[in-house]
Amino acid sequence: MENLGVFGKSFQENLCKLLLYDRPFCDQMQEVLDVGFFELKYLQLFTRKLFGYKDKYETHPSNEALTAILRSELEDENSVLQKQVRDFFVRMATDEEVADREYVKSKALDFCKKQVLKNAIMKSVPLINRCSFEEIEKLITDALHLGLDNDYGYDYIKDFEERFLVKARNPISTGWQKIDKITHGGLGIGELAVVIAPTGAGKSHVLVHFGAQAIKQGKNVVHITLELADTAVARRYDACLTGYNLNHLIEKKEDILEKIQDVDGQLIIKEYPTKSATIGMIKNHLEKIRQHEMAIDMIIVDYGDLVRPSGGNKNSEKRHDLESIYEELRGLAQEFKCPVITASQTNRKGLNEEVITMESISEAFNKCFVADFILSLSRTIKDKNCNIGRIFVAKNRNGPDAMIYSVFMDPSTVTIKVLEQHDVQEVQRNEKREKDKRDKDEAKRVYRRSLTAKHN
Repeated sequence: MENLGVFGKSFQENLCKLLLYDRPFCDQMQEVLDVGFFELKYLQLFTRKLFGYKDKYETHPSNEALTAILRSELEDENSVLQKQVRDFFVRMATDEEVADREYVKSKALDFCKKQVLKNAIMKSVPLINRCSFEEIEKLITDALHLGLDNDYGYDYIKDFEERFLVKARNPISTGWQKIDKITHGGLGIGELAVVIAPTGAGKSHVLVHFGAQAIKQGKNVVHITLELADTAVARRYDACLTGYNLNHLIEKKEDILEKIQDVDGQLIIKEYPTKSATIGMIKNHLEKIRQHEMAIDMIIVDYGDLVRPSGGNKNSEKRHDLESIYEELRGLAQEFKCPVITASQTNRKGLNEEVITMESISEAFNKCFVADFILSLSRTIKDKNCNIGRIFVAKNRNGPDAMIYSVFMDPSTVTIKVLEQHDVQEVQRNEKREKDKRDKDEAKRVYRRSLTAKHN
């Protein structure tokens, strides 16, 4: 009998993982998978115990249930096989993710359905001599119907265990302790974060801050830019990671190279002309990166409003196009299982506001509905002069929102820090001292000019 050994050991182990962690797929495979299709004995044993539990209790087993079975119900097996199946289960439980899950599912299902159909044809041969055409038809028809997609959705009874599993968000820190606290660690997998700010406030700097914090944590970041040149974005990362002023980077070239080589994560910056890239094009680019064996831990799109809508309907309203783009961005986060961070521009009302709320979001308010985390950045002219501003957490699915934080922001070094209250007061005192000094200097200049004029 042919077996799954043609696909290799890793493929077979991944298939067993999917059988345990994907209940609808397991139900589908149970109709066509003979445990003998596995080349490896310990995988045969594991699958037999899994299917046995499902048949007996009519529900999908939890990790805890299988752990108990593999500890107490293997007495009839030899010690070597017992150890192999238990070791496999431990390895599988610590790493549930299957990188090529759709490939494994497709190939395994196709293999098993072909085997079932072959067996049906073989059983039909003796029936031909007896002219039992109805029996032959039934055998072939039944074989063709086995293994069809039977995923009707989340089954309230069969999937009972799933709703009690603690699902890891694997958050990536924002680099701001106060924001991490209210988001339970930062931005999680499958989440869409949006930075709202008026033009010139520094939303692109915030995106670079998030990316720099991620690669410092050893994460791999893909930064899509539709506004700035890729080299301009790279220079901002240089400044953010090293603390050097953007205007002095050329002088610090050797020092910068030395410092960024110590960064654990990887950064890919992809430039598209404004309004030239659709989400589909971005997705294809991300797939190419992933095929080159680089895992993607964070995606940054600078910024969502500049993405070209899919479909190309020139008569559609801009707000509908933007809503669709942000829905696709969230879909991207879920598909690649990582946070996606983008930015959105405020309307005119947000230009002079000290605190920017979601009411100031430009064009399509419905963009807010699909986002998991929204923060706004506001900086008046006075704020810019003393390198401060305000962050307003407008939406936070994982904790409290409607919270305001004062920030220190120095665009020359792409440095953004959430300030404590005493830090804010210190900045204000420094600003007052600077203002007093400027006023005195101006008074001296006026006095000198008056003396000069009187002398003349």
